[in-house]
Amino acid sequence: MARVTTFVARRLSLGCAQILAVAALIFVLTEALPGDAAVALAGDQPDPDRIAAIREAMDLDRPAPERFLDWLAGLARGDLGVSLVSTRPVSDHLSGAVGPTLLLAGLTLALLLPIALGLGVLAARHEGGPVDRGVSAATLAVYAVPEFALGVLLVLVFALRLGWLPPTALGSDPLAQPAVLVLPVLVLLARPVCSISRLVRAGMIDALAAPYTAQALRYGVAPARVRYAHALPNAIAPATQQLARTIDWLLGGVVVVEALFVIPGLGSVLMDAVAARDVPVMQGLALVFGTVTVLLNLGADLVTHRLVPRSEAAA
Repeated sequence: MARVTTFVARRLSLGCAQILAVAALIFVLTEALPGDAAVALAGDQPDPDRIAAIREAMDLDRPAPERFLDWLAGLARGDLGVSLVSTRPVSDHLSGAVGPTLLLAGLTLALLLPIALGLGVLAARHEGGPVDRGVSAATLAVYAVPEFALGVLLVLVFALRLGWLPPTALGSDPLAQPAVLVLPVLVLLARPVCSISRLVRAGMIDALAAPYTAQALRYGVAPARVRYAHALPNAIAPATQQLARTIDWLLGGVVVVEALFVIPGLGSVLMDAVAARDVPVMQGLALVFGTVTVLLNLGADLVTHRLVPRSEAAA
């Protein structure tokens, strides 16, 4: 028990340090962006006095280390800053756009686990047979297609040629018209389903060939129970790490998908902020994405440690 507590405490300390490092990296990268935010906000024919006033209002006339410490102090209070364009709190921008993004990510995750686990188990049960070869070939082919190209292909086939689904969500309410979410969710599902199902397949094959599986069968345990109660948990352990990376990937994939299908979520807010040089909004969104990534990987480490106790010795 003490070793488990030490493991958890060490991972939590590492997670806090990673979040602080992410915040520092975000600030440095936004500071290194080309151009001047004050000039960009001043318009096409900027007046020097107006530029100076904007720089003063944005605290750009202060040294970067001082602004970084002030930003960190605000983050500790839950203050992500104020948008330079709309003068609204960054948290308002996030709360107004988080709904469509969470809906997309939630639907993707809800479908991802049963589909990926089902394909992985199906391929493992028919190892070396036509089903296994077909599933492996299909997942490898789909995984090789970038999400943007896959999205364009799906729009061309199912929206423009067949007319079954709307090509974008422009002017639509996803809750009132769920059909607008079908193509975006398919794009987000494609690569994660392929990677996780292949991991589950490999893990199931190794687990079913392990000595404890043969011993359980000799003791008369039902094959289905051996397969799903004993082999599957061991197959899921490595897939848990991939699932955390998949959710991390979804944060970047959502930006592409929301731009392609005109969905007003966090990805669209980030693209608008980049175009307008709205540094506080960019920093706030990047920090949220980075923090979620750190927390997901921390959770995956803890789950893997719980599912595979022998990893405790190696940790």
